[in-house]
Amino acid sequence: MTTGLSCRDLRVHAGGQELVHVSALHVPAGRTLAVLGPNGAGKSTLLRALGLLGRHSITGEILLDGRPASREQMRAAVAAVLQRPVMRRGTVAANVASGLRFRGVARREAAERARSWLEVLSIGHLADRDAGTLSGGEAQRVSIARALAVGPRVLLLDEPFTGLDSTSRADLLADLRAALDQHDAATVLVTHDRHEALALAHDTALIIGGHIRHHGPTQCVVDDPRDLDTARLLGYTNLLAPNSTGQPHVLAARPEHCRLVTPPADHADVALTVEGRLRRTVHLGAVTRHDVDTAAGPLICLVDPDSSMSPEILAVGSPVVVAITHVRPLTGAG
Repeated sequence: MTTGLSCRDLRVHAGGQELVHVSALHVPAGRTLAVLGPNGAGKSTLLRALGLLGRHSITGEILLDGRPASREQMRAAVAAVLQRPVMRRGTVAANVASGLRFRGVARREAAERARSWLEVLSIGHLADRDAGTLSGGEAQRVSIARALAVGPRVLLLDEPFTGLDSTSRADLLADLRAALDQHDAATVLVTHDRHEALALAHDTALIIGGHIRHHGPTQCVVDDPRDLDTARLLGYTNLLAPNSTGQPHVLAARPEHCRLVTPPADHADVALTVEGRLRRTVHLGAVTRHDVDTAAGPLICLVDPDSSMSPEILAVGSPVVVAITHVRPLTGAG
């Protein structure tokens, strides 16, 4: 038996325009799908359509466990966490229990179930605090705990890390990963950050212009861009034209896979080398950025400033070699 959330020929329209078209998508129970795309790609629109939420015109089928689902069935099965957490009046504990109370769970049982999820999300110590006094990160944790507490069959997370500082984001990533491991919902995570997808999702779908370009296991998708658009989305921003490399396709590389060396040098450990001239060096704290002009186009190297592989001092205009450790051919049209 097919379990989880699926759609068939899903189309979303607004104002006479088709915003999203997905021919088929399946999220098995107990697995997380990241929907990864740039701003305006249709990520949140797809998320809301999968939950039969929102006011857009939706055609096609939404299925739960292989069977077409009505809005009423989805309302009972879905819990959603949106970008801006909504706090009800009262304590944090009451907020987390509110979804259960809305579903008719007795007050004592709701309080007990809520408290367990407060602990999972590392906010048990906030149980008695007025929810109106929470920081953004704390409020987001409360929203996630409230959603998980109701035991949804489908969990929808729309950019849950928006607005968080780096420390809060890292902590929430770890706690959310642990929470999802304890739950058997079919989870859909909307994000524009591949690192969030890698941390949380079993599978990833790349969406651009309302259409899914690539879908599969997260590690495979994130490391295998198919065209220019998905390459940029996945951080492969160094693009080398075919006539400059002798290859039949554009080659793509991430800046962190490029290092800068002075010629002549032994490049036996790299996939490709490109000669050029240093245009500028910018120290960015944790990394140093070298911009290099080459016949193949401009290239960026991001390296550890303490790395012995990157010269500490080079004059602008110096001849250099960009040594690239990983490249991917782009076979799609882009």
